[in-house]
Amino acid sequence: MALTKTPICDFGKKAEKFELNSTDNKKISLNDVKGENGTLIMFICNHCPYVKAVIEDIVEDCKKLEANGIKSVAICSNDVKNYPEDSFDNMIKFSKNHNFGFPYLFDETQEIAKKFGAVCTPDFFGYNKNLELQYRGRIRELKELKPTRGGDSDLYKAMKQIAETDNGPKDQIPSMGCNIKWINN
Repeated sequence: MALTKTPICDFGKKAEKFELNSTDNKKISLNDVKGENGTLIMFICNHCPYVKAVIEDIVEDCKKLEANGIKSVAICSNDVKNYPEDSFDNMIKFSKNHNFGFPYLFDETQEIAKKFGAVCTPDFFGYNKNLELQYRGRIRELKELKPTRGGDSDLYKAMKQIAETDNGPKDQIPSMGCNIKWINN
């Protein structure tokens, strides 16, 4: 596990198009998950301790964000040969065990993670209604892999601001987690 932090938000960068298989056995595209007031694209996986530490927060935040016209989607891009816990079958189990209210997509070729510039799990990309990047920060502070509680998460507050103003916060604390497990060709 190599601890990796996300880069600074590239404000205004357009979301990359994709069409990937979901754990519901449907092809899901960017247009399918575009929200009226914003779109949250998350790169996660099943085995990462950082994802496991915040998965309940992710599910809860996505549910609350939907009420603000923001749709969410999660994408797993990890090398499943060397990290079988992140296999498609395990993605199905993981999404059911945590009651995902959003699609969970499999980026088997890792092409989409590379297009987005995703570096770790979890890696959050928050877009406004025009699919312009406005947030690339954390969900909330972690201390010894435990989320600190108290009030709304950084992610929720940022996405709510984006829904209301089309702009994300200027000050963002990077997300951090395990590096994406790239396939060695």
